[in-house]
Amino acid sequence: MMLDFLKLSLNNLRRRKLRSWLTMIGIFIGIAAVVSLISLGQGLQDYISEQFEILGADKITIIGKAGFLVSPLASELSSKPLTKKDVELVEKIKGVEVASGLLIKSLEVEFKNNKKNVLVSGIEPDKYKKIFEGSYNIEEGRDLKKKDKGKLVIGYNTANKDFGKKIRVGEKLVIQGRKFEVIGILEKIGSSSDDSSIIMTLDSLRELIKEKEIMSMIFVKVKKGENVSRVAERIEKQMKKDRHEKLSEEPQTFSVQTSEQILKTFQKIFSVVQAVLIGIASISLLVGGVGIMNTMYTSVLERTKEIGTMKAIGAKNNQILFLFLLESGLLGLVGGMIGVGLGIGLAKGAEFAAAKIWGSNLLRASLNPLIIVGALIFSFVIGSLSGMLPAKQAASLKPVDALRWE
Repeated sequence: MMLDFLKLSLNNLRRRKLRSWLTMIGIFIGIAAVVSLISLGQGLQDYISEQFEILGADKITIIGKAGFLVSPLASELSSKPLTKKDVELVEKIKGVEVASGLLIKSLEVEFKNNKKNVLVSGIEPDKYKKIFEGSYNIEEGRDLKKKDKGKLVIGYNTANKDFGKKIRVGEKLVIQGRKFEVIGILEKIGSSSDDSSIIMTLDSLRELIKEKEIMSMIFVKVKKGENVSRVAERIEKQMKKDRHEKLSEEPQTFSVQTSEQILKTFQKIFSVVQAVLIGIASISLLVGGVGIMNTMYTSVLERTKEIGTMKAIGAKNNQILFLFLLESGLLGLVGGMIGVGLGIGLAKGAEFAAAKIWGSNLLRASLNPLIIVGALIFSFVIGSLSGMLPAKQAASLKPVDALRWE
């Protein structure tokens, strides 16, 4: 019986090919948008989670805060920016293994008459290596040392494409009118900001911009066996005291975050953005549902005599209802299958384009089988629900009235 209903439904859809295809457009556009957005969003979250796993859970980041702005660039806008004194203070706190300051500046960089404004980072090489041990590798040349004045390590993109020409180890970049020698090139990381970096020692950058105290960020590595959250609380408490801020209130001029807290913040932001985008894409599904309903109402009118004949030879109301629900569900399911295929293609296409154009693996598709199965079930349910009213109308027709229909 079930197989007969399925064959009859498929035959009815085949007889109205053009109408069936037009009806499915809204469904497969909506499903394609939802599948591609969820896949790319999940891929982005997976990538960020992987990066935090590489960095390790024993890291704490201290960032400047200016009003609602919390970022490395906020420190200089704050009434009390982060300074060398803060690094020294943090390093003495119980549970801290090492603390290191980072200074970031946007500077004009020139290579063979090609000029660009680039974010230049000043680090303390010895401390930086202890904190981020194993998180980055040198592809060519060597890493920075504490006494390397006038030397640079550059990212993969900086070396290969940012300046339109390949920069090799030993060549020189002009920054703020001063020449710096490239002594190392980093391996490709996959993040555009990291791969387009220019790194020098903190002392070299301070000397270049004539800045002696301010820090953009402070990185902390917690001692093995210590509770990271408790160490973060100690740091926050001590810095509040030093800056004469109220202990009972949120810090006004800085923010102390563990790796886990930063990851959760990223995930919340992505979840909200993803929900908004999926909500917009779902409008197409609503339009598709209305299209299916309209098609099924038309089908009921066209097949009124057929319904009457079926009832006259013994078909029950629930069988007529099931037949029309199955037809509308199949419209949704086939539209969903096309949409899933299109969505996977769009997601993979975006991943490929990001890798080729930007040289980044930040944008990648995560194809979870649950997303695909869920999308197909959802499209079938949408189709069935959209056909509910027309199906009820068909089931409620009286055989005598249906046979008389012209």
